[in-house]
Amino acid sequence: MTDAPHLSNEAAGDWGDRTEQAVLDAAIRLAPTLGWSARMVRAACAEAGLSQGDQDLLLPNGARDLAALLSRRHDARALETLGEPGTMKIRDKIFAAVSARMEAGAADLEATKKCAGFLALPTNADLGLSLAWESADHLWRWAGDTATDWNHYSKRTILSGILIPALTMRWFEGRERAEAFVRARIENVMAFEKWKAGKDFDTPVKRATEFLSRMRYGRT
Repeated sequence: MTDAPHLSNEAAGDWGDRTEQAVLDAAIRLAPTLGWSARMVRAACAEAGLSQGDQDLLLPNGARDLAALLSRRHDARALETLGEPGTMKIRDKIFAAVSARMEAGAADLEATKKCAGFLALPTNADLGLSLAWESADHLWRWAGDTATDWNHYSKRTILSGILIPALTMRWFEGRERAEAFVRARIENVMAFEKWKAGKDFDTPVKRATEFLSRMRYGRT
């Protein structure tokens, strides 16, 4: 009896990536009929020639893993569509980025709707928030953001808060309403940032710290 051929880590990784994408292709075709469900996952894996054991190895979290793969495919598609950001104003870059991300998902509209419904379930809300953050991070990096302080997190939190309802609106209410929503929310954020720029939010904190320090060392 000959031994089974040994796969290098690179070859195993290539097999995993190719197989994930093949299963995802099948899932996109099957989801409109079967929903984003365990049944759909099994059917998609079977179509790709995977046994139940193969499926458990490749997608241990089932439909959640496929939802993440779909979101990341749409992120990659959006970035490919966007190309270089050029010299647009930041608000125009963010609008273009969000619009591209919406249209990337709309290319698989019926499957994307089923996946959105799956992510809206309370048991999957954590995954939905995580994927929105991941998308927001990709879009901010494309727009040229290099912040490493608390602004890094606040920007992604704010954009995640725009992306989640914008994507839902795009899937179920159409492009025009979704893009109008995005433009309005971006204007809201820019107006807030302009107002905040004229405020010194650090001074009260510094004063309180100095006061507590004086009290500690008996210099009040």
